[in-house]
Amino acid sequence: MRRFAHFNASSIENAVSLFRRYGKNAAIIAGGTDLLGKMKDEILPRHPEAIINIKSIPGLDFIKKEGGMLKIGALTRLEAIAAHDTVKTRYGALAEAAHRTASPHIREMGTLGGNICQDIRCWYYRNPNNRFPCLRKGGGRCYAIEGDNRYHSIFGGSVEEGCYAVHPSDTAPALIALNAEIETSKRMIKADEFFQVKVAKTTVLDDDEMVTEIHVPSPPESTRSTFVKFAIRKTIDFPLVNCAAMITISKGKVAGARVCLNAVYVKPYRALKAEEAIMGKTLDEAHAEAAGSAVVSDARPLHNNGYMVPIAKAMVKRSILACR
Repeated sequence: MRRFAHFNASSIENAVSLFRRYGKNAAIIAGGTDLLGKMKDEILPRHPEAIINIKSIPGLDFIKKEGGMLKIGALTRLEAIAAHDTVKTRYGALAEAAHRTASPHIREMGTLGGNICQDIRCWYYRNPNNRFPCLRKGGGRCYAIEGDNRYHSIFGGSVEEGCYAVHPSDTAPALIALNAEIETSKRMIKADEFFQVKVAKTTVLDDDEMVTEIHVPSPPESTRSTFVKFAIRKTIDFPLVNCAAMITISKGKVAGARVCLNAVYVKPYRALKAEEAIMGKTLDEAHAEAAGSAVVSDARPLHNNGYMVPIAKAMVKRSILACR
């Protein structure tokens, strides 16, 4: 690993000043479960000159109810979220998503802020020593289009002939389904609008900006949320497909629905066609099946990942039915 400067930020303001000082040559570290592996393998063309440790900032590790809102600090460990009684009772999708992320040891280290800001897992992008200078590194092509694309997007690239690497987070679709907002050091961002495809980045965050809190509104009455995941090894793997749903029932019919897939597109994929398919309907097997079919009607799989289409359909169906 190459040499770098290391700073323990004493406050959000101190961290921001360091980000401004080093610009694109700075990197944030909290749990470190993503960053340290990238640095060790030297996968990126630009190696960080400075690592800003934000674990040293007090007051960013909490779960509390305030003003009708669940507020979670950016440094809150995934395991703490998964085990929290209020989260499990009222925000089931988030509790289950945190519980299904990685392994117990990683959940004890990984933070919610880090999980939503993590980098892509594409094996061309992650190949050691920057062997493949792909689009997400500022290079000229996506190697997955004609290469091994077993785990890549089934809904097209970021642009025509663009990056096909999927977003890997488990908590991201849960936060979108729950209509959460992300508070940063300079603004509030809806979870739907937080994710973006950039060179070596997966969010809309500026170089001098960091996540500080996540706000999740209290669900309406008669509302349930859930998260389901399909992975090769259930106890540790990144998702092949995951899905979160929040459904509100009124007078026996669906009065509100938010459904979000992930690991199927370059960003978390809001399943709007599934929501439309079940609105005003009874929450039964036939309507959930129709919702899954509606979502994958837009699928455009690559030559090695067509198997993901029926999995995505099944994940949508199961997440909806689990909200009964």
